[in-house]
Amino acid sequence: MNRVMKSDNVVDNLERMVKTVGLSKTVTTSEGQLTILKGIDLEIKKSESVAVIGASGSGKTTLLSLLAGLDTPSEGQIFLGPHELTAINEEQRAKVRGEMVGFVFQTFQLLASLSALENVMLPAELKGDSQAQVRASGLLDRVGLSHRHHHYPNQLSGGEQQRVAIARAFASSADILFADEPTGNLDTATGMHIIDLIFDLNQEFGTTLVLVTHDQRLAERCDRAINIDSGELVEAAT
Repeated sequence: MNRVMKSDNVVDNLERMVKTVGLSKTVTTSEGQLTILKGIDLEIKKSESVAVIGASGSGKTTLLSLLAGLDTPSEGQIFLGPHELTAINEEQRAKVRGEMVGFVFQTFQLLASLSALENVMLPAELKGDSQAQVRASGLLDRVGLSHRHHHYPNQLSGGEQQRVAIARAFASSADILFADEPTGNLDTATGMHIIDLIFDLNQEFGTTLVLVTHDQRLAERCDRAINIDSGELVEAAT
């Protein structure tokens, strides 16, 4: 049976989008076992914006990948909405991602063979949304790219590509948006514009936002910041 099921031991929590219990990740390297994350207990509410901060190599991106169901932990549990990601298989996790999750990456991750409009349409089309083109067109207009619908990624600046990526993330009506260093490849002025767009759209759509960043300006815009140090959650600030 391929349907994604709620874990039997999960009690629905109308206010919670993410929960982790004792989350750990260990990998095998040429030098032995390397623990990337240690015993992370975390809750994120629906519509909350949370920045994950910390030094390079602290485990921030690994945590994001685990929360999004792109990776599996060595120990612990992950709940995303009503689903326990650690109790289902990869096919089922992929289904949850398709239904609930949007992504914005530092490297944009646009498909070179598709126009801006087609890139934004893709997630909604995969969900069978008959209004995918209308929604994508409106979002491209919303991020200031009304004149770029039919341009391909190699015809766009870095800032324009990131705006396409943001429009794509919101086009699928995702419940939660994961962003990994969304301003990392952009100059200061363009980065500020991207920050404004992310938070304007996040507020408009009521999406839960979890982002990894080194950018203090970006972290300060969030409702809360969590600090990862050497794989451990060492601080939670409001």
